[in-house]
Amino acid sequence: MSRVKIMKKKGNRRQRNLFVGISAGMLMLVAAGLLMLSYISTVANPAKVWFFSIFGLLFFPIAILNIVLLIWAAVRRSRLLIIPLLAVLPSLLFTGRYIRFGNSEAAEQNEVSASPSASVRLLTWNVDRFSYRKDHYASREACADSIFAYLRRQNADIICLQEYVTENPSQLKSFVQSRMPGYYIEYYLLKGRGIYCGNMTLSRFPAVGKGKVLFEDSSNLALYSDYTSCGRKFRIYNCHFESYAISMSNIWKSVTGDREILQKTENKYRRSIIRRPKQVNDVLAHIEESPIEALVCGDFNDNPMSYTYHRISHDLKDTFVEAGRGFGASYSAFWPMLRIDYVFIPQEWHAASHMTDRVKFSDHYPVVTDLVVGQ
Repeated sequence: MSRVKIMKKKGNRRQRNLFVGISAGMLMLVAAGLLMLSYISTVANPAKVWFFSIFGLLFFPIAILNIVLLIWAAVRRSRLLIIPLLAVLPSLLFTGRYIRFGNSEAAEQNEVSASPSASVRLLTWNVDRFSYRKDHYASREACADSIFAYLRRQNADIICLQEYVTENPSQLKSFVQSRMPGYYIEYYLLKGRGIYCGNMTLSRFPAVGKGKVLFEDSSNLALYSDYTSCGRKFRIYNCHFESYAISMSNIWKSVTGDREILQKTENKYRRSIIRRPKQVNDVLAHIEESPIEALVCGDFNDNPMSYTYHRISHDLKDTFVEAGRGFGASYSAFWPMLRIDYVFIPQEWHAASHMTDRVKFSDHYPVVTDLVVGQ
């Protein structure tokens, strides 16, 4: 091969390497920027700057993209490695909200120290109006029977349900008591189109106080109940914050170019993320006025990289972070990392276990946690 051809070949290789390096650098900067925006989404109030929440919702896939770029740069021994490295490092503070490897020493200690006389099993579940898998059940009642059968097997002390629905509110108590004997029932339902829908709390302990927090211009609410158990008095907030109300079919139509559906989907998204901060702040303001310690659980309709999570976790502990194992995803639609159902407890309490049970009775999975009552 002539000297000219060799020089030309080396020149072409340099040009390719330069092009690959510039392209990779630009991609890394964009990916790093998106990841930084997802970090900001935890403290940015969507009511003021709504679009930050999109990056929080996409935190996990964005983080994976940065990790892939980090590995690529490491294999090529590229100086560009510093870009995804600096972007990914802060994510170590947040990934534990999505996935837990093994069990923490604190949870293991809580398991050892827990005793039936000082523990409470709490279950929270959005039952999707007993309308999930309509092709499988002949009626809402048939679906409800399957759900109540599951609840009996869990033997929980307190059960918080969201999107409980009935067409006959006068028969509600007898319907539930026949399926959940031994439980006291607290509920509040709002009238919809031919049905009544809301939150319900079942407990082995009689409520010594109860009430509700209604949200402005919304069919969502928080139901609270006061209990005395294990020598302590405490309040449980059973919350259902504003839903996106967006179906997978509409998302697909939006992606494939239906501009009318796209506009409606965007409006629903913006409305939900603007309403939730106000609803969360209403509940937190109510907690501040509570004379007793409070636990907060339910369907928050928001991910762990959200303003909602940031506000509630400021003074309360996430039981999944303390005692969870594996993936914490609690919603079966969209993608497998979507976690929107939570249990938060006071700092003095401890979680001995946390389980997200992937049963197919609702579009949400039930969350079950064993709690050690604070001393």
